[in-house]
Amino acid sequence: MSDRTGIFAGDDPFAIARNWLAEAEATEINDPNAIALATVNADGLPNVRMVLLKDIETDAFVFYTNYESAKAQELDGAGKAAFVMHWKSLRRQIRVRGLISREEGPQADAYYQSRSLKSRLGAWASMQSRPLSSRTALMAEVAKVTAAKGTNPPRPPFWGGFRLRPVEIEFWADGAFRLHDRFVWRCAKPGDSWEVLRLNP
Repeated sequence: MSDRTGIFAGDDPFAIARNWLAEAEATEINDPNAIALATVNADGLPNVRMVLLKDIETDAFVFYTNYESAKAQELDGAGKAAFVMHWKSLRRQIRVRGLISREEGPQADAYYQSRSLKSRLGAWASMQSRPLSSRTALMAEVAKVTAAKGTNPPRPPFWGGFRLRPVEIEFWADGAFRLHDRFVWRCAKPGDSWEVLRLNP
């Protein structure tokens, strides 16, 4: 597209996304890698929450969570999800929709080991999304896990990554008088060639 220049230029949407995220890392005050992740439950009722995007691969976006959480059950059940990254400082956003698979191998182990010790122990202690009687009970569980697992806990079998391989990626930038710039990249299935269209604001 002749007018897809500047911040929208390039033939690889994942490279564009990495560039935008790198810019946001210099301007956003907190969590430039935060995404609003949308899922649906078995009844088709939508759900959305903030999670941290941990990697933009050559063909996918990766984040991590407790596999027994509500979000993980919905991801596994539907096999698809969507998210949006929005940066107020840049007045830009990226929307993504696609297919979901788990990341449970060495990559998940390496990311888990890169986290702070308290975060690693917290992953063991928290029964994410399930009822909790009190914060005191949670901290008691953290203490129990700390005593049992020590200073180098392994990755819990119920904790790991999800990889979203997109069939649609939209790049949006704020424009004067709400005449925003929007380009959407679409493919029939992950790995197919992309069609790129400019959309009306």
